[in-house]
Amino acid sequence: MFTENFMTWLLFAVPSILIASTVHEYFHAWAAVKLGDPTPKLHGRLTLNPLAHIDPIGAIMMVLFRFGWSKPVPINEWNFDKRRQGKALTALAGPASNLLLAALSGLLFQFLGSYSLIAFFLYVFATINISLAVFNIIPIPPLDGHKVIGGLLPQRMSYWWEGLEKYSWILIALLLIPFSPLSGILTSYITAVLSFFLRVFGFL
Repeated sequence: MFTENFMTWLLFAVPSILIASTVHEYFHAWAAVKLGDPTPKLHGRLTLNPLAHIDPIGAIMMVLFRFGWSKPVPINEWNFDKRRQGKALTALAGPASNLLLAALSGLLFQFLGSYSLIAFFLYVFATINISLAVFNIIPIPPLDGHKVIGGLLPQRMSYWWEGLEKYSWILIALLLIPFSPLSGILTSYITAVLSFFLRVFGFL
């Protein structure tokens, strides 16, 4: 287990994921509070302290298998003046924050790219942030993209769309099962969008 690749993962990717996921969840909380829902603040989630957002099992999975998750930010969408729009904007805030971090990493890369260790960390950090954003924006429950689309649909159709949430983990499993057709599509999608943003942000 403790190969050179694993140690590189620990040294560069794990801190990057910790920062990226913390900022992601914080901005979900920040957007919800700004839009009128105090629930995240009442639950101690309006913070950049990683301990408030870490899911222990998700963190262990991240270290061992390079796939993990954080605790979802609790919101009460009925506190929003416009429920569906508020829910959509709150969901969008997480992936948007990760793209912002990746863009800032690209700016730093332009100035510090001659320092190989720093450049490599910035590349890993940007890659993880972009990957987190493009994965979460997929429009299936329980991912953020599902909530964003729900806020854009006509109200009658949105009821059917929100009803898909009861199949959340079945849909996620179909995406992540190795060698399944959906898994192949997911890999191609993330690879293509990741390459696009890495070029836009000056890494390629």
